[in-house]
Amino acid sequence: MKWLKWILLPLGTGVAAGSASAMFLASLDSVIAMQLRSAWLLWLLPIGGAAVSLIYMKYGKDAVRGNNLVLEQVHSGNGHIPLRMAPLVLLGTLITHLFGGSAGREGTAVQMSGSLSSAIGGWLGLDERERRMAVLCGIGAGFGSVFGTPIAGAVFGLEASSRGAMRYHALLPCLIASFTGHYVTLAWGIKHTHYAIGELPTLHWLVMVKVAAAALAFGLAAWLFIRLTATLKKLFARGFKHPALRSFVGGVIIIALVYGIGSRDYLGLGLPLMADAFDGEASPFAFMWKILFTSVTLGSGFMGGEVTPLFVIGSALGNTLSPYLALPASFLAALGLASVFGAASKTPVACTILGLELFGIHGALYLLIACFISTAVSGRMGIYESHIRTYVPKR
Repeated sequence: MKWLKWILLPLGTGVAAGSASAMFLASLDSVIAMQLRSAWLLWLLPIGGAAVSLIYMKYGKDAVRGNNLVLEQVHSGNGHIPLRMAPLVLLGTLITHLFGGSAGREGTAVQMSGSLSSAIGGWLGLDERERRMAVLCGIGAGFGSVFGTPIAGAVFGLEASSRGAMRYHALLPCLIASFTGHYVTLAWGIKHTHYAIGELPTLHWLVMVKVAAAALAFGLAAWLFIRLTATLKKLFARGFKHPALRSFVGGVIIIALVYGIGSRDYLGLGLPLMADAFDGEASPFAFMWKILFTSVTLGSGFMGGEVTPLFVIGSALGNTLSPYLALPASFLAALGLASVFGAASKTPVACTILGLELFGIHGALYLLIACFISTAVSGRMGIYESHIRTYVPKR
């Protein structure tokens, strides 16, 4: 009957993760709409960030380590993912977006699902190995349900938690959890935004060279984002010892950037900017501004994920490269969306599959080349510190 447990447990994990993602996405839509209607809310960003930091200091404990804590639970099975992580990261991310911080949503979904799956494992009395498997299912279900990409969600959990070798024995439970989470989220009435890759260029050696050149640029953009965010985290920690003060100062810098460049386009998720990129209408330097806004937001301690901003950065860079490479903007935007995130997270397989789920199988070869080349040139560091410490062999 052991096989039955690894069908029922992923199903339960998927239901919990899908419901949590649905609640989060609906709440996120509401706070983003409030932010857009009331531009003055941006002035409260420093206070909101400081308040969340104080809440985490008092109640968060290990939860402040976010995705790294979830991944370490899969790596070693040691420690504990506190159930309080779910409401705390939900509250923190909603406050970030309500007041205009530039952050994503995958981190929230993964942390909520990882926390819930760990709690389910504890309630069922699972042993260490089984709880690690349950958390792995939670990661896949959270990622797959928040983006509407269940296969990529399952593979992302396996790849992001690997130590250089994929846990293929966990693939079926993760797929069950991820597909369950995806359909439960849809059943709650959540709709995902879709973008079209457009007409593909004819397969030719010169097109492949151009795709490889774009992939090089995507990898360098991921490298810049990783390095800048890590550097800012160190600078904020060194310059401002109190976490609340770091977030307050980070909020002030975001406000200064908005009024300095005269644009609010780089606040929040940045989905309108991504739509412009697919239409070939984004500013040539939009990807650079989004990197800066997101790195300051996350580097100063605000809650939220990196993935959606990385999608935006990649698609905007693809739009910028389009006239120079003489390739359609929507085509390069699609490659950039998958490749920059794949390079930053060191999950090229999952991000190739994500691209296939979002844009269709006909772009498979281009997506595969772009994701793997960009990952290869992006360096050893990634956005998930716990993943990289085990994923990359020490020299």
